[in-house]
Amino acid sequence: MAAVPASRTDDWWRDAVIYQVYPRSFADGDGDGTGDLAGVRANLPYLAELGVDAVWFTPWYLSPLVDGGYDVADYRAIDPAFGTIDDAEKLISEAADFGIKVIVDIVPNHVSHQHAWFRAALSAGPGSPERELFHFRPGRGAHGELPPNDWPSQFSGATWTRVPDGEWYLHLFTPEQPDLNWAHPEVRREHEEVLRFWFERGVAGVRIDSAALLAKDPELPDFTEGVDPHPYVDQDELHDIYRSWRAIADEYDAVFVGEVWLPDAERFARYLRPDELHTAFNFAFLSCPWDADRLRRTIDDTLAEHAPVNAPATWVLCNHDVTRTVTRYGRADTGFDFATKAFGTPSDLALGTRRARAAALLTLALPGSVYLYQGEELGLPEADVPRDRIQDPMHFRSGGTDPGRDGCRVPLPWVADAPHFGFGSRGEPWLPGPADWARYAVDRQSAAPDSMLTLYRTALRLRRTGAGFGDGPMTWLPSREGVLAFARGHGLRCVVNLSGRSVELLAYEELILTSGPLDEQGRLPNDTAVWLRA
Repeated sequence: MAAVPASRTDDWWRDAVIYQVYPRSFADGDGDGTGDLAGVRANLPYLAELGVDAVWFTPWYLSPLVDGGYDVADYRAIDPAFGTIDDAEKLISEAADFGIKVIVDIVPNHVSHQHAWFRAALSAGPGSPERELFHFRPGRGAHGELPPNDWPSQFSGATWTRVPDGEWYLHLFTPEQPDLNWAHPEVRREHEEVLRFWFERGVAGVRIDSAALLAKDPELPDFTEGVDPHPYVDQDELHDIYRSWRAIADEYDAVFVGEVWLPDAERFARYLRPDELHTAFNFAFLSCPWDADRLRRTIDDTLAEHAPVNAPATWVLCNHDVTRTVTRYGRADTGFDFATKAFGTPSDLALGTRRARAAALLTLALPGSVYLYQGEELGLPEADVPRDRIQDPMHFRSGGTDPGRDGCRVPLPWVADAPHFGFGSRGEPWLPGPADWARYAVDRQSAAPDSMLTLYRTALRLRRTGAGFGDGPMTWLPSREGVLAFARGHGLRCVVNLSGRSVELLAYEELILTSGPLDEQGRLPNDTAVWLRA
């Protein structure tokens, strides 16, 4: 069993490396083609060797899986495709033995249409107490044939669905995900009990999905672009909800990370006040193009947003919703925007891989915590999923124009020469893996000193044991145009070259790690990063 290293801080979450597991695609323990908790338990040694501090699981609860588990039917039950509550408790305990904490995903904005509350609401009819837990409304128009308002969907398509008795219900996502009414005390009470349920089972934290969407303007007014306040994003009532949640988390010494997409830095920082959320995802960095000026500005803005409330920044290059880094960095447009996703966008994977290796060292050297999406440590590109195998509702609700998110959710390759690359032993995987993915398999990369997996293992080990990494100050250093150079504590330096040509390195005593080889003159090539000790 791996030794548990000492933390640099009692507040482990301020500088943790947190690995995101998408359970359907991580590892298949029972061989049925779907990843499960048994597969994760069997591969805890892999995660320990990689060197992560915690694992965040996307929803593993009972669900029809219309939206990848973000349509929850029962928060107190594990979906049979993944295992049982007993499996989850064993996983939490066994992960702790490896020094790995567990973070679960809570989806408070909505539930599944199969949730007991929503089934009861449909049966009870208009004006019933059961319907008060959701947003049921009569329609507009002479016969109620028009939806109650014009709110845009978080996916493509309508945000209201009419039921047989004539009323409409709100769903900012799919019709199978009815929005809860957070003005109702029973909704608040239930979620507080769900938090306690999982904290009692030993989880160390909770990731809050769509954290800025819960509260709605009670009048449900029409939406006008650019007019504040927004009727369902960043309502002031949210802060009272999260203060009550924080009080519960503090009882268990647990933490929150919020999925908060907000352009206003001051509004964003309010969620990170000392009595609310501990951290929030940094989507500006995730979507930032591979451009030195843009990256530096995003890093500065991020640190400035967090400074007033003394919250640590989080850094992430990829997750289960966005195009994988290797593919994105190999395109002409290296940023990310849901609105521009399209089939057939060309990518230079060799270029994208070189940049992704450099971005790994950049990210791991910045102050704060880091989120690593499964497969990122393998350098996986976005998979081209056949159209007849796509399952993501974003694809279908776009009329088939949006490729959806399944390309970053394809099962991991574990063994190069095994069927399905070692993901399960019998069943066809729920999403097919590309035929040429043997080169990305864990066993093949483990034996290669220059592989992406070896780079991540080395970087995470150095980050955990070396001085100057993690939470704390950073200072930009003078550098030529197109080069990012900054200092951390104890003489640590990070230099990332995006200038288009090789550059001379700063004076140093020790070259700690490079994302790629230096050139023959000892200079740092383009799209390469280095850690130095001055």
